[in-house]
Amino acid sequence: MNISDNHLVVMAGGVGSRFWPMSTPERPKQFLDIMGTGRTMLQQTVDRFSGIIPIENVWVVTGACFAALVREQLPGISPDHILLEPCGRGTAPCVCYASWRIKMENPKANMVVSPADHDIRDVELFRATIDNALDFAAETDCIVTLGMPPTRPATGYGYIRADLGLPALRKRNLFRVDAFKEKPDLATATEYLRRNDYFWNSGIFVWSVTTIVNAFRVYARDISKIFEGLQSVYGTEKEQSVIDEVFPSCPNISIDYAIMEKAEEVFVSPADFGWSDLGTWGSLRDQMEKDEYGNAIVGEGVRAVETENCIIHSHSAKKIIVQGLENCIVVENDGNILICKLSEEQRIKSFLG
Repeated sequence: MNISDNHLVVMAGGVGSRFWPMSTPERPKQFLDIMGTGRTMLQQTVDRFSGIIPIENVWVVTGACFAALVREQLPGISPDHILLEPCGRGTAPCVCYASWRIKMENPKANMVVSPADHDIRDVELFRATIDNALDFAAETDCIVTLGMPPTRPATGYGYIRADLGLPALRKRNLFRVDAFKEKPDLATATEYLRRNDYFWNSGIFVWSVTTIVNAFRVYARDISKIFEGLQSVYGTEKEQSVIDEVFPSCPNISIDYAIMEKAEEVFVSPADFGWSDLGTWGSLRDQMEKDEYGNAIVGEGVRAVETENCIIHSHSAKKIIVQGLENCIVVENDGNILICKLSEEQRIKSFLG
């Protein structure tokens, strides 16, 4: 496998409404330093592929209104590798568009597709896992997805059931996927946790560009026809206007529904590198270091008094004192304040009206 053939597609089009008030429609969570590390989530996503994928082979698919933010935060990537969606249509059209753009540039390319808003604790293990999957994808016509061993009965993640008795011949640490499972109820998630053949679906995929383009031709012909028919405009000054015209006609569907649940040669790479999709304030709290009372705190001016199992987050306030709270979210950003029970965080979007 030649490293120059490796490409990364970062999906960065989400609005992150459950991270209000930090995440706003003008600057969603992928463009923010949610973790307090000095790097935004988008920057951290690209950083963790260093040494595996050259910066010149990084692509970002995002909303048209976020183009300037991507250029500002990732000055090292080529401007024509920032692919702009005029509207949201799910991850399947996003992936198909990027796949054809990469195929036109390098027909021998191997691809990693990753969301822009995940957190990875053990970056070295993550890189080794990706490198192993890329090697397998380059040698076969198989699709690889990364599966995380569940640590709790999570109901907010999809699951993958693997056939642990059927490893790949070329890579004994990759296993054939038996089924993709939707987000379960608590009882079902508890049963998944009890077994050893269920994994969280990370939403990170690895394949060769030939494999994924052919998969679209077989399993999602309507999407395939749209983007395969645009080969003459890719890389030209007409590309954006044509994309703006045809993209809204794409079905609104995820890559899981369009391809992953239908394809036959799909393998999972189980790896415990400390993963979270950081979909909520609670999932962020789970990933952060906590004080002796279980509080995760970001912000120099924050003080917790007689407070337990909370997340308190502020970059701009001079001082925040929280007293007597348990299992709550307290977030301040730019004059906006959220105080909410952790158990009710799925309702934050509805609170905004």
